[in-house]
Amino acid sequence: MKLGLRASPTEVTFTVLDDEKNSIVAIDEIRVPKALSTPEILKYIRFNILDVIREYSITKAGIRVTESNSQTLSIERIQIEGVIQEAFASSLLESYYVGQISSISKRLGIARTTFKPFIDGITNFDPVDGWANLTKIQRESVFCAIGA
Repeated sequence: MKLGLRASPTEVTFTVLDDEKNSIVAIDEIRVPKALSTPEILKYIRFNILDVIREYSITKAGIRVTESNSQTLSIERIQIEGVIQEAFASSLLESYYVGQISSISKRLGIARTTFKPFIDGITNFDPVDGWANLTKIQRESVFCAIGA
């Protein structure tokens, strides 16, 4: 099983992919509780990511991280991405990667210029049923799972 993640300041979207059947098992979100302090949020995210890895017997994973040249950096998102990377390193995953658009595109075997049209839903990604019904963030998490 493979896991793909895309973080935002308020939630972490994940996709579980059965790589043997080449099918999506789950697409879901881990919502960040508003009442928690920053350290508690990071602990909550880490705990839940490790639970997902155990629950689905994940062997490979990938996370889409903030672009280094992003015009709008979110400290909260970057902190969450860091905790997810730490959770990967602390888990029993066989392998994992941390990717930006260029490295995810390369893993998928698609041109970097076609990544955004796929994510925006302008271009349908035929290997995934219901691609048009997914949100942009869900599509990014699917790509991360496929790339793992």
